[in-house]
Order: sequence, then structure tokens, then C-alpha cells
Amino acid sequence: MMSSAQNVAEVERWASALGGAGIALYGIRQGSAAGAMIAASGGILIARGATGYCPMYAATGVSTADTDTRVALRLGRGGHVEQAATINRSAAELYRYWRNFENLPRFMAHLVSVQQVDQRHSHWVAKAPAGRTVEWDAEIINEIPNELIGWRTVDRADVISAGSVRFTPAGPDRGTEVHLRLKYEPPGGRVGSAVAWMLGHDPRQIIQEDLRRFKQLMEAGEVPTTKGQPRGKQSILNYD
Repeated sequence: MMSSAQNVAEVERWASALGGAGIALYGIRQGSAAGAMIAASGGILIARGATGYCPMYAATGVSTADTDTRVALRLGRGGHVEQAATINRSAAELYRYWRNFENLPRFMAHLVSVQQVDQRHSHWVAKAPAGRTVEWDAEIINEIPNELIGWRTVDRADVISAGSVRFTPAGPDRGTEVHLRLKYEPPGGRVGSAVAWMLGHDPRQIIQEDLRRFKQLMEAGEVPTTKGQPRGKQSILNYD
């Protein structure tokens, strides 16, 4: 008899339920046989979110409910995003600002807060669908002063990801190239990634916008709103 033990992480569960509800509603509105099949697919996702159990995961021996970051990402279920921007500041200055993770919500729109626990560990809170938030802990796993910061989520985190940011001098009087890489397991696995894309949450676009705001903050000391009005000067001297 197949076990029905939970094998889906919490954030993945509500992402499945939310995405499934949207897909089911779309299918019902079609009023056709094809629409009924779409609605049924949505129902499967809703059940996945409600029970925390995924038969496909069970068949392949996968569990995101209790797993190590490196194992989950090594399974190849996640996505990979790379973006870069050239900023007219020194590598040392950009590194110091980024290294204080509590500065990140100033230009990363999806973050609510980051609390530095110690020199290697931090606690993150991010925005989630339906006005909710999701939290996780991360640790620095690679660091070269003024050049590189690498991190990953710690074991049993709802959000599974690993990333790095590299600061490379672009040349005399040309500033610094900031190269951001992120590998992640999206809520809901590949299905969650597809739902996010349909809802307009493209990770590549999000990271690109984050780097654009970082550039504006470091070069001008402020981040304009979407209407082009500044939301006030934000100090770029808070390195510690």
C-alpha cells in the first residue's frame, strides 16, 4: 500500500493550492470537455496542496518536506537565473553594502526583511501570494572579500535556493560588473514555476529589476518608484 506521508514542503503546498484553484477556475469557465480536463488538473494540484502528498514525488523517492538544499538542487528540479549590471562604484564599496544582508530589502522588492544572526547566518522574510509571507534561514558558504559572496538556504527550509554575487572591476573609471547567479527550487516544483510564469512572476525579470534598483541606489542614493517619483533618499553608507 502506498504511503501518504507528507512529502511536499509547506510553501510548495500553498503554491500548489493557489495555482490549482486558478487553473480549475479557468477550466470550468471554458464549459467544454477540454476545460473539464484542465479543471481536473487544477483539482489535482489543490489536493496536493491540501494533503502535502505528491504521488509522483513518492514514486521517485523525492521529498521537499525534509531535505537538504544541496540534495534538492542536485535533483535538477529547480531553475537557474543569471543577470549582470555595471555599476559606477568600486567593487569594495558594492561588496561591503551587499555583505550587510539587512540592506538587501532596500532594493529587492520581494524581500520584507533580512536579519543578520551572526557573521555567516541570516533570517529572511519574503512576500508570497495572497498577501502572505514566507521565511527561511541562510548561511554563507563561500566568500572572497571585495569579490564574491555565496550562500544557500539551510536544511529543511521551505524555500530551497543557493546563489552567489560576484563583483568584478570593469576597468579604469568604468565601475564594477555585478554578476548575480541564483539556483532555486520554485514553490510547486516545475508546475509552480509554470504557474508563476503565467502570473507574471518571471524570476529573470525580478532579478534584473533588483539589480537595476541596486544600481540606482548605489549611484544616486535613491530608488525611484514605478511612477518615476523617488521614495526618498536611502543612505548608501550603512555598510555595517
